[in-house]
Amino acid sequence: MLGAATLLGKAVPAAAAPLPAPIAPGSHVPVLVIGTGYGGAVTALRLAQAGIDVHMLEMGQAWDTPGSDGKIFANTRSPDVRSYWLRTRTKQPLSNFLGFPIDKDVPKHAGILDAEDFAGITVYQGRGVGGGSLVNGGMAVTPPQANFSGILPSVNAAEMYNLYYPRARAGLGVTDIDQSWWENAAAYKYARVGRKHAERSNFPHVFVSNVYDWDYMKAEAAGTVPKSALNAEVIYGNNAGKKSLQQTYIAQAKATNRVAISTLHRVTSVTPRAAGGYNVSIEVLNTAGDVTATKTVSADRVFFAAGSVGTSKLLVKLKATGALPNLNNEIGKGWGDNGNVMCGRANHMWDATGTVQSSIPTTGIDNWNAGGAFAEVAPLPTGIETYASFYLSITNTPHRAEFSWNAAANKVDLSWQTSWKQTSINMAKTIFDKINKKEGTIYRTDLFGVYKIWHDGLTYHPLGGAVLNKATDNYGRLHGYSGLYVMDGALIPGNTSVNPFVTITALAERNIDNILANELA
Repeated sequence: MLGAATLLGKAVPAAAAPLPAPIAPGSHVPVLVIGTGYGGAVTALRLAQAGIDVHMLEMGQAWDTPGSDGKIFANTRSPDVRSYWLRTRTKQPLSNFLGFPIDKDVPKHAGILDAEDFAGITVYQGRGVGGGSLVNGGMAVTPPQANFSGILPSVNAAEMYNLYYPRARAGLGVTDIDQSWWENAAAYKYARVGRKHAERSNFPHVFVSNVYDWDYMKAEAAGTVPKSALNAEVIYGNNAGKKSLQQTYIAQAKATNRVAISTLHRVTSVTPRAAGGYNVSIEVLNTAGDVTATKTVSADRVFFAAGSVGTSKLLVKLKATGALPNLNNEIGKGWGDNGNVMCGRANHMWDATGTVQSSIPTTGIDNWNAGGAFAEVAPLPTGIETYASFYLSITNTPHRAEFSWNAAANKVDLSWQTSWKQTSINMAKTIFDKINKKEGTIYRTDLFGVYKIWHDGLTYHPLGGAVLNKATDNYGRLHGYSGLYVMDGALIPGNTSVNPFVTITALAERNIDNILANELA
């Protein structure tokens, strides 16, 4: 895959010695990137390949040191001190099982999964170097091109599908499962049951690409390597097999010796600098979440890539408090949950789904055109036979919320309403009501509380808050300030029709190409 400098036909200066990290107080750097998720990782790599030094700031940990059990990440079935970001009690998406609550107390720690609560919704986000790539199921879905104009109407769809989606897929290490192996793998019995039920109700069932190393998973199944996906590792990190950004874009960026990363660094302010560029104020955290120091550094350019929520909250605060008053009135708007809603179905005894289920999903049910829903056939890796089918749906919800500054509470609020989820539930029901009727089955009522069928209080896919061509120009440059950019899911207005990380990556590839060609060539 060609680097940005090669694409521009530029000679790249020889790489210097690795940049120091953590960044020293008073330092000045050419570029600061706030966040190390998909947009930030693309930005850092392409700038570094163009010969530009980059320093990345990450609020979470590096996740490169094993714990007392010899593993970096905790198992999904046994959350521990590593699992949650500064919570004293776990908040698992599946909160109940067989009538019993399963959340438990944990020490407050800078763990890997943030369950951030707003009015009406909990937003799950990855915390650490690699951002959301650390905690997702790796479903690397390119949305159908027919859907794209409704997602990002100002973007040239042909260019995205001919150039930037393929580049993103290559950079992320996207591959497809060996379907002949899948057909007989015990760990995908649950997915084959999901396919059977979808097809019996005449719904299209599709295989979905992923970033998992399928050869490693085959070895897991053969018992020749330590189990990872087959040991329920996913939402609290995956110890082997899954290609997170740590193994792809960030590894390549570090290899240039032009990228450094400061972890446990939380940005609190960005202000214009009299000499040009920007001053950036930072809090340094310990693993208990305490602020141990503060520092100010400066940069010629600042790229906001802290995720939809992180970027939006910071920009809303900076505009409202006068740090960046010239940001326009689109800041904070256009936020959505990608239409996420979850449910489980109780199958008959002859439709067992397996005691060992791979935590890496591979298939989905597509009723987008007819009912406005795409449903991931998700694992339920409890370690016992549940006779249950589990789904995460993405729906074509029209609802968009807004972030706003609450001066009295000194925080950012979100105007999401739980009642809006009914639209998503209705769309998901176009799939599952029909399947239940055909199969003579019912919804599970014991997974999300007491007699609760739908999980309508969460999202894994936060999008929007600094929408492309509204809060920014058509390539992520923030209106009102030269040298400030947004490069993450905040650019996408609320919905992608599928799992969004490939679209976030491809859009970042497109935007940084333009920025390099027109500002830094």
